[in-house]
Amino acid sequence: MRERLRNFIESSRFEWTITAVIVANAIVLGLETVPSIMRDYGGLLLWLDQIAIAIFVIELLLKLFVYRFKFFANGWNVFDLIIVGAALVPASQQFSVLRALRILRALRLISVVPSMRKVIVGLFKAIPSIGTVIVMLLLLFYISAVMATKLFGEAFPDWFGNLGLSLYSLFQIMTLESWSMGIVRPVMEVYPYAWAFFVPFILLTSFIVLNLFIGVIVNAMAEATGEEAHSEREEILLQLKALREDVAKLGKQG
Repeated sequence: MRERLRNFIESSRFEWTITAVIVANAIVLGLETVPSIMRDYGGLLLWLDQIAIAIFVIELLLKLFVYRFKFFANGWNVFDLIIVGAALVPASQQFSVLRALRILRALRLISVVPSMRKVIVGLFKAIPSIGTVIVMLLLLFYISAVMATKLFGEAFPDWFGNLGLSLYSLFQIMTLESWSMGIVRPVMEVYPYAWAFFVPFILLTSFIVLNLFIGVIVNAMAEATGEEAHSEREEILLQLKALREDVAKLGKQG
């Protein structure tokens, strides 16, 4: 029975069914934010939400029955258990925030869809390299904020009056949000050569350091995909080897 259940929950049909339920549940939770729809169809939406939770619980119970303690060896299973467990906590006044967190169930798509899992695995593999880039960016921000405070703080205290304000203003400049007309050009009216500070800062942060993030993540995802492909090839080779051995045994018996 366990073997039949294992084949059932590992089948593509079962996975696609759970994926469809997750998507439908996310749509239902989105519709619950519309007052007019809740007024007319609130009871139906809440009923559909309860059905989705019941399906998720049954899915987890089946996996727990089939895999037993091996269930907890898979990080994605633990992730699903936490998400569904949060949905089962009564949304009383002290846990009212959980009603807003119910949409986190949509994150289960990450554990169900293999391509999404690859992206997350790639992101986690990139964390060490990303940490180095973040340290570089923080160092650059700190040096630039100290310089900006010293250079422009007296004339523009609202933007560069202290270290914290300078960091925030520089972050706005890095995102290219109203950086020219909003900050840099007014500063240049008082300090004509201020461009010599801001232009290199933008080049370093927006066009170099941030692109390092993209490069690191893409490289990590490529490595993760390569490792997965290598594992699949090894598994196929092992299956072929076992098949050859079975054929050889049959030949000897014959």
